[in-house]
Amino acid sequence: MGVFILRRLLQSIPVLFFSTFVVFLVIHLIPGDAAAVLAGPNASPEALTAVRHEMGLDQPLPVQYAVWVAHVAQGDLGKSTLSGQPISKLLLARAPATIELTVTAMILSILIALPLGILSATHVRGHLEWLISTVQSLWLAIPNFWAGILAIIVFSLVLRWLPPGGRVADANDLTGSIKSLILPATTLSLYLAAGLSRFIKFNLLEVFFDDFVRTARAKGLSNTAVMYRHALRNAMLPVITILGVQFASLLGGTVIIESVFSWPGVGGLMLDGISNRDYTVVQGGLLLLVLLFIVINLLVDLTYAVIDPRIRLGDA
Repeated sequence: MGVFILRRLLQSIPVLFFSTFVVFLVIHLIPGDAAAVLAGPNASPEALTAVRHEMGLDQPLPVQYAVWVAHVAQGDLGKSTLSGQPISKLLLARAPATIELTVTAMILSILIALPLGILSATHVRGHLEWLISTVQSLWLAIPNFWAGILAIIVFSLVLRWLPPGGRVADANDLTGSIKSLILPATTLSLYLAAGLSRFIKFNLLEVFFDDFVRTARAKGLSNTAVMYRHALRNAMLPVITILGVQFASLLGGTVIIESVFSWPGVGGLMLDGISNRDYTVVQGGLLLLVLLFIVINLLVDLTYAVIDPRIRLGDA
């Protein structure tokens, strides 16, 4: 197991370096000049040149990238163009809110998708399976931001059950914290749950016709035992893969959801950076999201090895 973990860690290093290159390149391809934003609209050409030199923007792109990566390796993501605050400090202040929202949405999506997928697989061509498929199709057709707006209208403005936005981060107000989390986390999770439950259903239907399932039934095991002790465990491997891939869309979705619900996370910070042309903040936020995605994929690989020992043994 130790060799397997070490190999996966080593494989993550080139992915991380390639990701830093992509993030750097994308930010520098965005139209606009960060030096002009910092210098102000009435800055003289000489002042603009001095600001560009101070920010290192007059250097060739390969040199700028090398300098940036060297600083990133030391934990220095630079400073905000507008506020002058260290970007690492801004991200550390916002990251807990984004992680809280993302992890909660992921847990909710699994709790919703797993029973729906099992019910759909065990009631094929029945009324229940038709109803679940209809709801899945409807939810997949609704964009996240529109679902968030509808949720605010219904549950906040009409029913007045939940707050329309913001985050309560007070340990003494647990009820307020949960209420502020329900709408954004549920809105973010339902789209993922709709697709995930379909995937669980299709994988279970494939496993139902495998030899080991027929053998378990021939031994007289109940349908419940066959489902949970044999079929479900073998069907979960590709599901875990999808969870790792869908985590990227979940991170991307937080940018929109945080804006809709005024959630003070990394997504909101990045949107503020885009609107203010504070590209150093956007660059740091993208790098943090990419790092989280790489870590999640590494955890998915390790989960693979725990569920199916043949994977780590084959790798060794």
